[in-house]
Amino acid sequence: MLVGRAARTCALLALCLLGSWAQDFGPTRFICTSVPVDADMCAASVAAGGAEELRSNVLQLRETVLQQKETILSQKETIRELTTKLGRCESQSTLDAGPGEARSGGGRKQPGSGKNTMGDLSRTPAAETLSQLGQTLQSLKTRLENLEVRQYSRLNSSSQTNSLKDLLQSKIDDLERQVLSRVNTLEEGKGGPKNDTEERVKIESALTSLHQRISELEKGQKDNRPGDKFQLTFPLRTNYMYAKVKKSLPEMYAFTVCMWLKSSAAPGVGTPFSYAVPGQANELVLIEWGNNPMEILINDKVAKLPFVINDGKWHHICVTWTTRDGVWEAYQDGTQGGNGENLAPYHPIKPQGVLVLGQEQDTLGGGFDATQAFVGELAHFNIWDRKLTPGEVYNLATCSSKALSGNVIAWTESQIEIFGGATKWTFEACRQIN
Repeated sequence: MLVGRAARTCALLALCLLGSWAQDFGPTRFICTSVPVDADMCAASVAAGGAEELRSNVLQLRETVLQQKETILSQKETIRELTTKLGRCESQSTLDAGPGEARSGGGRKQPGSGKNTMGDLSRTPAAETLSQLGQTLQSLKTRLENLEVRQYSRLNSSSQTNSLKDLLQSKIDDLERQVLSRVNTLEEGKGGPKNDTEERVKIESALTSLHQRISELEKGQKDNRPGDKFQLTFPLRTNYMYAKVKKSLPEMYAFTVCMWLKSSAAPGVGTPFSYAVPGQANELVLIEWGNNPMEILINDKVAKLPFVINDGKWHHICVTWTTRDGVWEAYQDGTQGGNGENLAPYHPIKPQGVLVLGQEQDTLGGGFDATQAFVGELAHFNIWDRKLTPGEVYNLATCSSKALSGNVIAWTESQIEIFGGATKWTFEACRQIN
């Protein structure tokens, strides 16, 4: 009996405060205030101090919701449309993929031995579905641009407004993960001859633009961070998500490469970076695949490294090398953990190649394999054309004011291009780690 009275009390109080507008905007959560059984519900609620505060909050929320109603309804329409497309894509993939067609896993391949999987979808009904998916993503990008204009003009500092914006952001983030997962599943279930890459490029471009726009909306403004205060995030193991350094490497007879990494991927964190030159896809590669330890490859010669980094925490790693006797050293979190020699001795690192972050190259600038992709976060990737001293490595790992930037490749946001859904976020080493 008491429960029934409380329920009726909540209903009457909600009607008094909210009116008919709540029905126009989906489910509403009501807050109940206890009043005497024979009292006037609305009058009692107005008289109560807590209820008066609730009335003020509800009126403020009402104004915000009315402003955002059109935007969210538009996004719901887009989500329904894209969900339908994804269902068709998944259904068609199941029909088209025969038994035994899924890509088999593998380790490091010899240069030129792997196909370029950046465009391995044939012109089948499934590929036509991808074309429709690309068009839908482009439409979603346009609507997000309209949303940006509206939100910048209407957003205020109220927590209710921020909650609505966060809700919309969460839905779109979930949608993006579904898109990446479905496209990756479709690719892994298809094999065959060389195919046109046009649809793949369109989808990559739409995904990249989509996430960049969403990131700006989430932060509420464009990020004015310093050029080196950022990280790259690779959330999925795909063959199309990567970053590219705009500069190439010069000829080098010694080098040091350092970076911050965070990953919990298993088995193997994948390929943090790869440098390919004409005629040699494995000119300089850092890779951990399967249950093997992390390896450094120079001219396709291999040295196993003592790194243990797939614990979901940030780690600073460095590798130094000189062509004389092929001497190398490996540092994790500022401490040397291994060394060796005879790693590609007297072979200089060749110039005019392609430097990719997050993927292993089987061809110059491509031929990516999802099984070797890096999954995790990467920051402060620097390269020097000399061997750094233990003290210089320690300064980098501890973020000392004496820490140096790479004189060959320095970590600068304007020099890094991202593709296929890889993202950039603000990051300050030693302040945000772990």
